[in-house]
Amino acid sequence: MKFRPCIDIHNGKVKQIVGGTLSDDGVKENFVSSKDSSYYAELFKKDKLTGGHIIMLDRSPETKEAALSALKAYPSGMQIGGGINDTNCLEYLEAGASHIIVTSYIFSDGKINQENLNKLCSLCGKGRIVLDLSCKGTPDGKYIIATDRWQKLTDTELTPAVLEELSSKCGEFLVHAVNAEGLKAGIDPTLVKLLSHSPLPVTYAGGIGKMSDISEIETLGKGKVDFTVGSALDLFGGYLPYEEFLEFCL
Repeated sequence: MKFRPCIDIHNGKVKQIVGGTLSDDGVKENFVSSKDSSYYAELFKKDKLTGGHIIMLDRSPETKEAALSALKAYPSGMQIGGGINDTNCLEYLEAGASHIIVTSYIFSDGKINQENLNKLCSLCGKGRIVLDLSCKGTPDGKYIIATDRWQKLTDTELTPAVLEELSSKCGEFLVHAVNAEGLKAGIDPTLVKLLSHSPLPVTYAGGIGKMSDISEIETLGKGKVDFTVGSALDLFGGYLPYEEFLEFCL
């Protein structure tokens, strides 16, 4: 288990948002940084943190510019996601991304689009693909994969069998607990347990608000589930000290 850093970008600014609120009409923000994306990328590079992700939360030119700036600051050190498809995946890999992160492109009409997934594998190699299987919990205890900025539920339930099926087409998984994302009110323990069955490296995100949440992830995830922290980290306006956090995690 390890800590994976994150840089979320919206309208060219590094932000932390409340999950599930992002739409064309706006977003509920937890934090907007006065520092640019390259500042955070350089910090993560200095501290030798690998496997983190840059997420482009909108499709503005400013956001793309900020994302490319972060990749330039930490070449081969971070993954990138947000609108990635077969027409732009190589651009981001050539710009310095270690992996591309994809969701919406591999789903059509709520179902996994094997043709699109195969295209990405042919272009990038499966080892450089991270499938973002972020999901929303339902009242009956299921986890349904969400696309299009987590606003659209697919017909696909996240299960150990689905993780096994998709493991032949990617190198890692990234899973946000959409119901918990940005709230700092605790993790989704049932989802973490589910992710412990992943045959590939998997990163959990959503709800981390205190150090004991990390211990819970380690226990429930059997030491196999990595994690990322956003809004609760002091780098992003939160209250968990970054330096202390590194000492705890590394």
